[in-house]
Amino acid sequence: MSGPTATHCPYCALQCGMELAGTPLTVAPRDFPTNRGGLCQKGWTSATVLRAPDRLTTPLLRGADGELAAASWDAALDLVAARLAAIATESGPAAVAVFGGGGLTNEKAYTLGKFARAVLRTPNIDYNGRFCMASAAAAANRSLGADRGLPFPLADLGGADAVLLLGSNVAETMPPSVQHLAGARAAGGLVVVDPRRSATARLAEDGQGAHLQPVPGTDLAVLLGLAHVVLAEGLADAAYLAGRTTGADAVARSVAAWWPERVEAVSGVPVGELRRVARLLAAASPARGGRGAYVLTGRGVEQSTQGTATVTAAINLALLLGLVGRAGSGYGALTGQGNGQGGREHGQKADQLPGYRKIDDPAARAHVAAVWGVDPDALPGPGLPAVALLRSLGTPGGPRALLVHGSNLVVSAPDAARVRERLAALDLLVVCDVVPSETALLADVVLPVTQWAEEEGTMTSLEGRVIRRRRALDAPGEARSELWVWAELARRLGSPVRIETDPAAVFDELARASAGGTADYSGLSHARLDADEAAGGPGLHWPCPAPGPAGEEHPGTPRLFLDGFPTPDGRARLIPVDHVGPSDDVRPGAPVYLITGRVLQHYQSGAQTHRVPELERLVPAPYVELHPLLASRLGVADGARVRLTTARGTTTAAARWTDAVRPDTVFLPFHWSGEGSANLLTTSAVDPVSAMPEFKVCAVDVALVPEEAA
Repeated sequence: MSGPTATHCPYCALQCGMELAGTPLTVAPRDFPTNRGGLCQKGWTSATVLRAPDRLTTPLLRGADGELAAASWDAALDLVAARLAAIATESGPAAVAVFGGGGLTNEKAYTLGKFARAVLRTPNIDYNGRFCMASAAAAANRSLGADRGLPFPLADLGGADAVLLLGSNVAETMPPSVQHLAGARAAGGLVVVDPRRSATARLAEDGQGAHLQPVPGTDLAVLLGLAHVVLAEGLADAAYLAGRTTGADAVARSVAAWWPERVEAVSGVPVGELRRVARLLAAASPARGGRGAYVLTGRGVEQSTQGTATVTAAINLALLLGLVGRAGSGYGALTGQGNGQGGREHGQKADQLPGYRKIDDPAARAHVAAVWGVDPDALPGPGLPAVALLRSLGTPGGPRALLVHGSNLVVSAPDAARVRERLAALDLLVVCDVVPSETALLADVVLPVTQWAEEEGTMTSLEGRVIRRRRALDAPGEARSELWVWAELARRLGSPVRIETDPAAVFDELARASAGGTADYSGLSHARLDADEAAGGPGLHWPCPAPGPAGEEHPGTPRLFLDGFPTPDGRARLIPVDHVGPSDDVRPGAPVYLITGRVLQHYQSGAQTHRVPELERLVPAPYVELHPLLASRLGVADGARVRLTTARGTTTAAARWTDAVRPDTVFLPFHWSGEGSANLLTTSAVDPVSAMPEFKVCAVDVALVPEEAA
């Protein structure tokens, strides 16, 4: 390296700015709008993953003895291509499935979708973003006409008098983002809805806001109650509703049934708190002279069988208050994975083509097919969403082969034991990874690929800001980019479809494919993004169409909806929804709620952070948080091992007494595999609209393990 390399953190969708320098590489924060020079513990230690002692550096093939052994790239790719071709010939193209990840660059996400549909010609591609943003995306698309996690820059939050945060513990999952809540806290307007008194909920203490602690799975009832109060007390923005929305009357009729006393009976949130929060949000709205208010959702309310309905209710509340499409106010969803936004825009989802186009739209098919040089009729239709796809693996008529890119399924997918069974039933499992993850260790073929600091590309932050990822060092051993892997497989399969391997050329093709779509990148390129950053710019937001007739460059769109909504009539839609409750509710034999979530030190399945000694020392093992009242009733001492049992499986972990959880609830973080895996317990029941699984709540039996009792 000749000097520091400006790039971004490899973890969450904040995409914090950082520099890499030295030998070995070290990390230093840089000023960027989302992090403003800050980093969390994961960001500070992110370079350590580049030096993981078990880094994959050569292809591995499973031999006749059942063990994985080193092989050449030619041997590995020849085997994969031959097996894929044979399976497709015997059982049809849909017998081959592809599973992607929300951490892939835009270039890789785009190419993976193209490879699946144009080379393999399979409809069966989905990705782990189905576990992350599907409910928020579905709700935003039908209510607002477009899904961009935050349709405004994150820094806009700093000017608001109030922020309602539902189902997100940003103080631990995105610590640098907390600085943007300072204004709302100073105004006493930070409202956190969470069954736990999380680190984020504690930010609302001491007069800085409010913490609503509902029964798990009842956030929707709380939102319906807030909307009821807004309407009943005349706090809605009548002029905004009349001029910019439809459906307000229907929503008013539906929330009439959710008076505060009923909401308290269902959710446990006191009537007085509901009224106080509704009035606080209304007072902060521009219609009533406030500086602004925001309603934000996270996975805690979205990963639910009523996740789309809950986000819809959050959008309804924001619309009733006149917040959406106004500078300084709005609704947004806090995207989780590093490229969770870009990853879902360019073709990894089962029903989408690049540019956020629908795959069953004839015009969209024709446009993308022309860019790819294929017949539109040759493109497959919609495939199975993630949970249904995983359930179908190895079943009669289901996929016989699976290619996995950027996902650790046996830890991160719900009902993990069943997922492991389905993977074992395949004829061929191929995993591209940087370390021997739990899923890679099950594969027939493991292909070593590059990771964040070893590749060029782009990412899209939670605000729709397109930013550059830059290479700071060469990949070790024989690790190669997935772009090269897909091009080599396409050549071996005899496909006439061209797969670009240069990231800048891939992005130019992506830009053409996205042109005219909701997520239009056609005015962007690596060169323009580099020039913007060199001039001190912070990146450009989509939509950013190609230059107009006079050649003027589009400046990008930091704030959506200011001039209208991309719906047929230009208006946002209020849509009535109702509360039903979790699919797996408490009952005799499973009388306690289980909720899952993250800890500050670890990320997703832990494949990266468990390889960072500093982070592993801080939180080396899973644990179960339970209230002292529940622990005393069950005879569980602080530190004793407890067994959690659901209808899917059993997990054991050490107990931690804390009054931060409700007495009817236990909390288990999900970053571990083995006997402490949270997803051995979670249900694979899904939201009927988004197909997102209900990770966040289920019914569980809690007991002291027998040896502890002895």
